[in-house]
Amino acid sequence: MYGIILAGGSGSRLWPLSRELYPKQLLSLTGEKSLLQATFARLENCMPAENILSITNTKHASNVKMQLSKITQNPFILTEPIAKNTAPAIVLTTKFVKDKSKSDPIIIVVPSDHLIKDNEKFLSTVKKGEKLAEMGYIVTFGIKPDYPETGYGYIETSDSLCEGFKVNKFVEKPDLDKAKSYIEAGTFYWNSGIFMFKASVLLAEAEKYAMDIIKISQEFDFSKSSEIPFINFDKMPNISIDYAVMEKSDKIALVKLESDWNDLGSWKSIYDVNSKDQNGNVFVGHVLDKNSKNSLVYSSSKLVASIGLEDTVVVETEDAILACKKDKTQEVKHLYETLKQQNDNTSIVHKTVYRPWGFYTVIAQGEGFLSKIIHVNPKQKLSLQSHNHRSEHWVILSGTAKVVLGAKELILTSGHSVDIPIKAIHSLQNPYDEPVEVIEVQMGDLLIEEDIIRYEDMYGRV
Repeated sequence: MYGIILAGGSGSRLWPLSRELYPKQLLSLTGEKSLLQATFARLENCMPAENILSITNTKHASNVKMQLSKITQNPFILTEPIAKNTAPAIVLTTKFVKDKSKSDPIIIVVPSDHLIKDNEKFLSTVKKGEKLAEMGYIVTFGIKPDYPETGYGYIETSDSLCEGFKVNKFVEKPDLDKAKSYIEAGTFYWNSGIFMFKASVLLAEAEKYAMDIIKISQEFDFSKSSEIPFINFDKMPNISIDYAVMEKSDKIALVKLESDWNDLGSWKSIYDVNSKDQNGNVFVGHVLDKNSKNSLVYSSSKLVASIGLEDTVVVETEDAILACKKDKTQEVKHLYETLKQQNDNTSIVHKTVYRPWGFYTVIAQGEGFLSKIIHVNPKQKLSLQSHNHRSEHWVILSGTAKVVLGAKELILTSGHSVDIPIKAIHSLQNPYDEPVEVIEVQMGDLLIEEDIIRYEDMYGRV
């Protein structure tokens, strides 16, 4: 068996904690592991780690690789140059697995941002699905609904099969009245977005119903390279696997997911899965409260003080605060879309940004300047790079830094500083056992991350 982890997504419904460049699958919302790391660990119960591959967008690739490298050696990651929804990602990755394995394996496709705690029951469900996949079905895993949720898609089942049911149809997210009728009917399941199939079956059904995706997929020769070129992939339609294949195929079966499941698709769902105090509250971080009830208050950096809240969600990050009624959390995605339309950076990135070598935090910015604190982990280094639009000034706060500047190598300790002129080739490195912290002040007419020309990089970003 092979596993495909879908590790893209924008995380719009968990804003402001989740951002375009740091979506929810990279967050640790319920434990030490991020949702992505927990997904990988769950699949390891079903197959060898080397049979698991992740597909993500190029803007998330370095963070996905960094996180998975903490729990497994040499994680394999396919990188989409542009987001095109799940159908192109699944079809192309299935072709990759089939070509590389030179066989017709069973593949399970899982989202990277769902919460499943009962891994034993998940494994038993996978084994049931495997039997149906061997019989030539594309298997979807459904969750028996226990309330009329309007934020999920539904699947209607009909005849029983050996380990599940034949699928009658897929249904879009319903209004409340329809959701109630689905619950009463007893034949509807929530769509988990988890699928299992033989590689040949999925590709054959895609050839019937999504020939445009198949034709473009044939342009990729994975025997020569695992790269997905932009010029080819950009021709793919932007369409989900449900629309492209699942809703049209007559080979779809459903197996009831026996484990717990939550897609953590809203702040209300974060409230639901966390333990409550005697007043039904969930407090995360530095929170001081008096007389609130049935509320979620989440602090990531500052003290949040609350008095007399009821059925309310408050989320604080370094640069944004969300406050809403608990039953309105599905509407957060509309705020996120508005921020994107306004080109507001709070939809894209946090003040603290994680990189393979460590992280940086923006502490001040204005017309023509930007200042950060840069944290470089032991034995790590930034790429050898230059900038066309900015100069930089570095002051070492702690640790010992190695600075490459043109043909020179400088060893700088706390209190020392160095100027990096515009277009100078340079690198900040930490070959030692203790972290390095540096204040960076950028000066220039264009202070953006895209103003980086890389020459060498230990993380493969050249």
